[in-house]
Amino acid sequence: MKAYKSMSKEELSALKAELSAAYEDAKGKGLKLNMARGLPSAEQLDMEADFFNTLNPKSEFHSEAGVDCRNYGELIGITEARRLMGDMMGVSPDNVIIFGNSSLNIMYDTVARSMIHGVCGSTPWCKLDKVKFLCPVPGYDRHFAITEQFGIEMINIPMTENGPDMDLVEKYVNSDPAVKGIWCVPKYANPSGVTYSDETVRRFANLKPAAEDFRIYWDNAYIIHHLYNGVEEELLEILGECEKAGNPDMVYEFCSTSKVTFPGSGVAAIASSKTNLDFIRKIITIQTIGHDKLNQLRHVRYFKNLDGMKNHMKKHAEIVRPKFDLVLSTLEKELSEAKIGTWTNPHGGYFVSFNSLDGCAAKIVSMCKEAGVTLTGAGATYPYKKDPNDSNIRIAPTFPPISELAQALEVFVLCVKLASVEKLLEA
Repeated sequence: MKAYKSMSKEELSALKAELSAAYEDAKGKGLKLNMARGLPSAEQLDMEADFFNTLNPKSEFHSEAGVDCRNYGELIGITEARRLMGDMMGVSPDNVIIFGNSSLNIMYDTVARSMIHGVCGSTPWCKLDKVKFLCPVPGYDRHFAITEQFGIEMINIPMTENGPDMDLVEKYVNSDPAVKGIWCVPKYANPSGVTYSDETVRRFANLKPAAEDFRIYWDNAYIIHHLYNGVEEELLEILGECEKAGNPDMVYEFCSTSKVTFPGSGVAAIASSKTNLDFIRKIITIQTIGHDKLNQLRHVRYFKNLDGMKNHMKKHAEIVRPKFDLVLSTLEKELSEAKIGTWTNPHGGYFVSFNSLDGCAAKIVSMCKEAGVTLTGAGATYPYKKDPNDSNIRIAPTFPPISELAQALEVFVLCVKLASVEKLLEA
């Protein structure tokens, strides 16, 4: 196959006619395939059916500290759940509070709490003229939706192979007191799959914020979500690095078991300094008497320890890995020589990040939808849904059965080819 940009107008026109005919044929198949979000597949969820046998009416419902998990109490979570989630993040259970089933919910509440109550005694953000957040891009659309809903100004920070552009991060954080936070998915990032380098983590820890209430929102969603045995990327533990740098209060770390056990029925947690957690505890004492301790107990008894969680994640990887391999091999086979796109090759997480020729992403997503394949919306990986290059598309391969994924990818590469040809003919 010839690189599309090296083709003559005549060659491109002939190719367009061929691709258009194939596209009309694809539309006639009546496909209804969905790759819009990073959901576990039914096969992954079925794998965990024995989870429901962990507790039964004859079970012992008391925690190791003697707390009856059927009753009120334990605002910050039972000790063994804090230990399990702390081990997952590599921090002490003393630095952990267990919440409900969703880390996104904790992140939303953390921003809302800062808006209403401030951060550890600082001025509530709602009383400030301007609040800004840094947003590594491409990034997680739901992060951006939170800050957009609260009217927080979002600033794009380009991602590199080592994490966010730290020169820009330092420039904004260290000089502008209106910058109050940065969103981060530091391991197997959504959607790029990048794991932040040790240098990047240390530069985060050594920031010198102009705002005393600046916090790093460290969403460690994919901390144990490896795809390939022997290629398990490591992430430097940031709470300890912040402590060493004299910035112990600068980070909120979030995690959950949403893609370890069941989305919507997992356990979520925040890890931070004693100062931050004491302030959070004071607020949530009014908000709740406590979260679902039976679910905390169920998770602890199901996994027993971090090794149990890691072994469980290897079973997930066995199901997910062939889907990623199919995506990457299809893109390589169909698009590599044409030079009409680039893509990431992640070692973990839930996504592949694809970049089309500039100005083509929205058209590709629209064409796919018309042919029966639903993708994450173009622009979703940028604040305000505005991709300045209209090029990034998040591919989420985990949910469909592999046979449907193959069909969806066939449509996707066809749409990439046709949209690219049409773009080049416009030039």
